[in-house]
Amino acid sequence: MNNIKTKKKRSGSNPSFNKSNRGGSGRRQPRKKAVSTLDPNLLIKKAVKVEEEEYVPTRTFDDMPLDVNLKANIFDKGFRFPTKIQDETLEALLEGTDLIGVANTGTGKTGAFLIPIINQMLSNRKSSKALIVVPTRELALQVEEEFKSLSHRLGLYAACFIGGTNLGRDMMRLRKRNHIIIGTPGRLMDLVGRDALRMDDINTLVLDEFDRMLDMGFVNDIKRMVKLMSRRNHTMLFSATVDDTQKALIDTLLNNPVEVKVSSGKTTNENIDQDIIRVAEGEDKFQMLLDLVSGEDFQKVIVFAETKRMADKIAKKLNQSGVKSDQIHGNKSQNYRQNALNRFKNGQVKILVATDVAARGIDVTDVTHVINYQLPLNFDSYVHRIGRTGRGGKVGKAYTFVDEADNKQ
Repeated sequence: MNNIKTKKKRSGSNPSFNKSNRGGSGRRQPRKKAVSTLDPNLLIKKAVKVEEEEYVPTRTFDDMPLDVNLKANIFDKGFRFPTKIQDETLEALLEGTDLIGVANTGTGKTGAFLIPIINQMLSNRKSSKALIVVPTRELALQVEEEFKSLSHRLGLYAACFIGGTNLGRDMMRLRKRNHIIIGTPGRLMDLVGRDALRMDDINTLVLDEFDRMLDMGFVNDIKRMVKLMSRRNHTMLFSATVDDTQKALIDTLLNNPVEVKVSSGKTTNENIDQDIIRVAEGEDKFQMLLDLVSGEDFQKVIVFAETKRMADKIAKKLNQSGVKSDQIHGNKSQNYRQNALNRFKNGQVKILVATDVAARGIDVTDVTHVINYQLPLNFDSYVHRIGRTGRGGKVGKAYTFVDEADNKQ
């Protein structure tokens, strides 16, 4: 097996750029390059076309114990039958039981928690208030959009708070009546710190993409939020993967929860062909990428880069080469990111170049390929990225470029 060769640490060097890290010449020392811990050989795997048993619900939404007006909105969205996670969690959530839902994006989990929350609020508006916490801006906007369609004409209101938007405007929106607050941890805690958002009147908490929030370092924000929720009596936690190291934290968040699994929570998607492309020292990697994506079957492609600068560079060179591309990462405004995603979804661009900000929470069902332009730093990141393809029973493909210069035995 190949091992990733780490660079020797320079004497006296440090990744941070404070005064103590400037050399005798006064120049800044270069930031230490993050080194992947992945063995590339683990990223080679043929897709196993698992003929999953199609979930056949025994009831329609009309058979469910839901408010008739909520049912009408569900029907207006074109849904008659629930997905597995919606069907198997409804009664428990209507009863106020805490829940762990192990499910990937695209399984209907957003509806699984919004439908019972809306139903409960219709019967008890005054004392019900929910907080839905998600890891990314894009997922927050997606949840807000879903809520608006499900609560149309029902007199329920939600507000979404994410980074990259006007903080003063957010504070003004919090003065209005909101039945549901949706947001990313950083912006929510910023509003709490400014005394604009109160947590002591929230009784229902939803933590969506929980594993990704932990990956992104939001664990302390989550703990602080939970500590402030003195009225919290109902908690739902949804996660695509389950790690034994999370158990102690989960036990502090949930009280005697039920667990519903739609995915195993442990392995990469079996419907994905996974392979690596070795790049010899001195070889033109971008030309290799260009040759790869010129194939006819590369219809809708996400290319992942480790840095924002690299994402910009790849997208620019692809466009200059005649391949319609766009990019999303943390330096792009929220409007730009949303518009880029929309262009990708509707086929205006063939390739979306992204950093890990897009690895989760992006619901694009027909991505044909995921390409890692660089070796991901860890396996969790890899799993989240390739999970953008091979969905809906289709076979997807994932390729990872491996620079031989960085991967010598």
